[in-house]
Amino acid sequence: MEKSVLLVILDKYADWEAAYVSTGIRALSKETYSVKTVSLSKEPIKSLGGFSVIPDYDINSAPIDFEGVILIGGMSWRTDEAKAIGSLVEKALSKDKVVGGICDATVFLGTMGFLNNVKHTSNVLEDLKGWAKEAYTNEKGYLASPAVRDKNIITANGTATLEFAKEVISALSIVPEDKVKEWYDFYKLGCYNAPMPS
Repeated sequence: MEKSVLLVILDKYADWEAAYVSTGIRALSKETYSVKTVSLSKEPIKSLGGFSVIPDYDINSAPIDFEGVILIGGMSWRTDEAKAIGSLVEKALSKDKVVGGICDATVFLGTMGFLNNVKHTSNVLEDLKGWAKEAYTNEKGYLASPAVRDKNIITANGTATLEFAKEVISALSIVPEDKVKEWYDFYKLGCYNAPMPS
């Protein structure tokens, strides 16, 4: 039976931040995992790179059975409308599912209080604190690292698309860790320096 991972993309989402995580999930699972897109509505949205996407689901029609919710960064996470995504994240966490956020989606997670009990990262600590204000109470849990996984929450800065994908795929337990490392090394190091993924 196919398992699904929900990628949340808002208008002006960072298309490159979705690319490795979505294709990695599909390729390594040999398509036993599906990747479905969720947004605030089913109206077409545009990525920062100009791709037009019609989301599979809006926030009200998103399925209740999924393996993870992955928030893709972009320019819309600081809007009031984005707060509606909080209920989907809460649902995932209540079911011990994987939750990931990259780039400005980490600021959203901080603003909603989801980072207060886990180690995490973001683009810049001062920006995270400044935007999330009193909702964020876990400065001691902040790590200046490209990507951080603690419990079932993964965070990454905007330069760490591959590291983010690696942590998400590992957290989903799609394949053994050595296969995840092979996949990561292939894309990080190039085909001349890394073993070919099998």
